[in-house]
Amino acid sequence: MGNTVVWKPASTAVVSAHRTMRLLQAAGLPDGVINLVPGDAAAVSGACLEHRDLAGLHFTGSTDVFQQLWSQIGSRIASYGTYPRIVGETGGKNFVVAHHSAEPAALATALVRGAFEYQGQKCSAASRAYIPASLWQDVLDGVSAQVARIRVGDVADLGNFMGAVIDERAFRRLREAIALARASDDAEILLGGGCDDSEGWFVEPTLVRTTDPSFDLMQRELFGPLLCVYVYPDDRYDEILQVANDTSPYALTGSVFARSRAAVEQAHRALRFAAGNFYVNDKPTGAVGRAAAVRRRPGLRHERQGRLPAQPGPLDLGARRQGDVRPADRLRLSVLDAD
Repeated sequence: MGNTVVWKPASTAVVSAHRTMRLLQAAGLPDGVINLVPGDAAAVSGACLEHRDLAGLHFTGSTDVFQQLWSQIGSRIASYGTYPRIVGETGGKNFVVAHHSAEPAALATALVRGAFEYQGQKCSAASRAYIPASLWQDVLDGVSAQVARIRVGDVADLGNFMGAVIDERAFRRLREAIALARASDDAEILLGGGCDDSEGWFVEPTLVRTTDPSFDLMQRELFGPLLCVYVYPDDRYDEILQVANDTSPYALTGSVFARSRAAVEQAHRALRFAAGNFYVNDKPTGAVGRAAAVRRRPGLRHERQGRLPAQPGPLDLGARRQGDVRPADRLRLSVLDAD
């Protein structure tokens, strides 16, 4: 029986991998069949990719890294004993679009939960949002109140909602993005923005408002606790749907908030190819219990994303109300029906 090496660089993924290993051992799987190998990403992947018996790669991470790994495997294809199977799930610059009929309290909760759970270190995290001007102040007040309750610290303390980001490289990337927002005439840091690497790599939950829907932080995946928001005039809903569709090359998750069924249907049509998992009146992450696929189209750099059942967060950030869309009727729309 060949060995399987499990390499998961993200901190929460490592914890998950440890738990999986313990379950497999409890089920009677012999030692050594599956091995968890923590360490430097380049060193571990380099050793695996250079080995003649490499059988496959199942990768979750950034698009650029996955493309590099695929290229390395391709360049060594003649040296392997078989053709390695390659599966990858890469990035997302996931959106939240709100209509002026949306409920501000539900929207605020979804933004906080969607953007800051797991320090924003998951491909489906909310990272850009489009909020109508008439709702903006109520949403900002709600987000501010909830962020003020978030505790950041050692994940061993279950009272902490957020921990550190994964490593120094991630910390620097986020610190540079925050510095960019601070220095730009097109952006303003409304919440957070603090970074501390004195003991671990900690980044505060950060909310940035931009006056430019094409601003760098609305397009670039940062994989951290940073949410960028664009506030638009209420009567430009049609236009903002097109902006949300065209802004990012990714098509992973997205959500729309509206109590108007017409607005929901309009968003579904306009954003049909903008997200593989599409949510209505819910955060764009962690709430689908089945797999969903994303059709590849020109310009998209994401193909498939598997979803896990929703898990409750460690902090109660308020109940979500669904307006006139009953929970039983909540739309969970995907490009391809997994059934």
